[in-house]
Amino acid sequence: MLVRLSAAIAAAMLLSSAALAQDAKPTDPQIAHIAYTAGVIDITAAKQALEKSENKAVKAFAADMVRDHEAVNDKALALVKKLKVTPEDNDTSRTLSKNAAAKLKELAALKGAAFDKAYIDNEVAYHKAVDSALETLLIPSASNAELKSLLQTGLKIFQGHEQHAEHVAAELK
Repeated sequence: MLVRLSAAIAAAMLLSSAALAQDAKPTDPQIAHIAYTAGVIDITAAKQALEKSENKAVKAFAADMVRDHEAVNDKALALVKKLKVTPEDNDTSRTLSKNAAAKLKELAALKGAAFDKAYIDNEVAYHKAVDSALETLLIPSASNAELKSLLQTGLKIFQGHEQHAEHVAAELK
C-alpha cells in the first residue's frame, strides 16, 4: 500500500510540474494565484494532520505549516491588494487543487502511523516540487520586484519546511 501511495505522490508531483511547464511563462497575476493556491493546499493538509495525527513531531510540523503558510499568504494578499492586481486562475493552480483534493482523500482513509508517514512523505515531495517551481519558473517569470521578493522570501521558508519534513520523515522510519 505504501508503494502505491508513494507512486501516487510521485505522479501528482509530476502532473504539477508538467502543468507548470505548460504555462511557459506565467504572468504576475497567474504567479500570485499559483503561489497562493500552493499555500492554501499545504494549510489544508496541515489542518488534516492536526486533526488525525497523534504523533508530536507530525503535529508540531503541521502547526508550523499552518502558521508559516498563512503568514506568507496574508503577505501575498496584502501585496496584490496594494498593487491592485487580481490573481488569475490558470491551468497550474487548477491542477494543483485537483491533485491536492485527491491526496487529501487518500490521506483521510489512513490512520495512525500509516497516516503520519504518508502525510510527511507527501510534504517532502510537495515542498520539493513547489521549491523547484519557485526557483526555476515562478521567481524568474515574476515581473514585479515586490512579488519577486515575496516569492524569494517564501522560497527560503519553504526550503526550511522541506528540510524539516525530511527530518520528521527520518524519525518516522
